[in-house]
Amino acid sequence: MFAIKAKSRVGGQKLEILRKAGDIPAVFYGAGKQTTHIALSKVEFKKIWRDAGESSAVKIEMPEGTVDALIHEVQVDPVTSEPIHADFLAIDMKKKIHVKVPLVFEGIAGAVKSGIGNLVKVLHEIEVEALPADLPHDLTVDISSLNALEDSIIVSNIKLPAGVVAITAGTDVVASIIAQVEEKEEEVAPVDLSAIEVEKKGKKEEEGEAGAEAAVPVKEEKSEKK
Repeated sequence: MFAIKAKSRVGGQKLEILRKAGDIPAVFYGAGKQTTHIALSKVEFKKIWRDAGESSAVKIEMPEGTVDALIHEVQVDPVTSEPIHADFLAIDMKKKIHVKVPLVFEGIAGAVKSGIGNLVKVLHEIEVEALPADLPHDLTVDISSLNALEDSIIVSNIKLPAGVVAITAGTDVVASIIAQVEEKEEEVAPVDLSAIEVEKKGKKEEEGEAGAEAAVPVKEEKSEKK
């Protein structure tokens, strides 16, 4: 089971000072526990978050005792993507819980390799029920069996660890093969060069006529002698 050390945090403590010291603010609640503000080492939390994810139980080690929990929600900096706050959901290790577990696809679909179809991943996680200690970090989906068009893998095809039951419907499609769709190139109408030449020629002629008119001298009328 994963474990991380934590220390109590005063509600009015400035978070900027906390983060500059290499910690991140966090909180845990649920399972009859009073909402408690804590501080965690950022380095240690990132490691736990990577290894445990949000579906494996984590033991929060406090000076006052330990709390079993799941990482419930993590806020990240929009620029650096570094965690800046974490919520933990306290749990009872003796009671089954529902958790969404991510799917990890492995292998190469034969239909994709041969070029007869495209792979579509319909689901990226499924909901399961289990005791916290039995919850898997992720579930593997082998797509190498997809060799023909309309081949598919459904939830009931996924191998689940002992003690884990799928809550997502067993008939729900996880991944399937669909036919490749060829993109039609937009037809471009051919350019009529003769029309352009005629148009240019006509324009030149008009310009020539206009120039000729401008070049014709205007005769002055002689006044009649009296």
